[in-house]
Amino acid sequence: MHIASTPSSIRKLTASWRKAGASVGFVPTMGALHEAHRSLMERAKRENDRVVVSVFVNPKQFGPNEDYSRYPRPAAADAALCRRAGTDALYRPAPAAMYPEGFRTHVEVEGFSDRHCGASRPGHFRGVATVVLKLLNQVAPDRLYLGEKDFQQLTVVRRMASDLDLPVKVVGCALVRAEDGLALSSRNAYLSPSQRAAAPALYRALQEGAREAGRRGATPDTVERAARAALARTPAFRLDYLSLVDERTLERPASLSGPLRLLTAAFIGNTRLIDNLPVHR
Repeated sequence: MHIASTPSSIRKLTASWRKAGASVGFVPTMGALHEAHRSLMERAKRENDRVVVSVFVNPKQFGPNEDYSRYPRPAAADAALCRRAGTDALYRPAPAAMYPEGFRTHVEVEGFSDRHCGASRPGHFRGVATVVLKLLNQVAPDRLYLGEKDFQQLTVVRRMASDLDLPVKVVGCALVRAEDGLALSSRNAYLSPSQRAAAPALYRALQEGAREAGRRGATPDTVERAARAALARTPAFRLDYLSLVDERTLERPASLSGPLRLLTAAFIGNTRLIDNLPVHR
């Protein structure tokens, strides 16, 4: 497995692959890799000749009071997982390589970035869109693989790629859960044993909302109320938001029609967890 640390080195490597006729799949991550990340790598491996995984804890998507400084960075374990998954290259740029002195340009996907998680984390999706565009320019992959756990992030990146005519296919991959339903996340490592035991209630609340959608007379309001009421039965959680949205626009639907999804974020202790679930009428 190649390990690259600068934009020029990863660009040179992937250019050599493309010159030889190989397709390139790309999995961008912030590290602290787990089985959900591995599932992205394995899908990329099935669908491409070469696979690049990036590990970069992006300072521009963290707010001033968030966990950038303490975000887990297990470099050796991350590299070992990439090797087991058959990754061809691991790209680990330093912040100074991504944002050199004098950096002033940012990418904003209007209307998609300032609601839901964006309302709670101002500037977060501007940081996401900026770093993903930079990484795409550096790696130049044929396909980009993102998990559906952060569904808003996936939607923002898809919109950016479409609006800016980027020559990449954005592939959304199914959310991966633990046996008890908790969505796999690097931040799960922050949970105490008692918090970890309570955490699956977030998924159960979404399931209750989805069940409500199938009941006669259900509306977007009753779906959201059912999910919120279910989560309220677990006092360990403090709700940030819970919204039923149209998957294509992230806007609230007028009725229970079209592709719909429940999005939520909630705090358990100091840890903010996100989750989502498709809703079918």
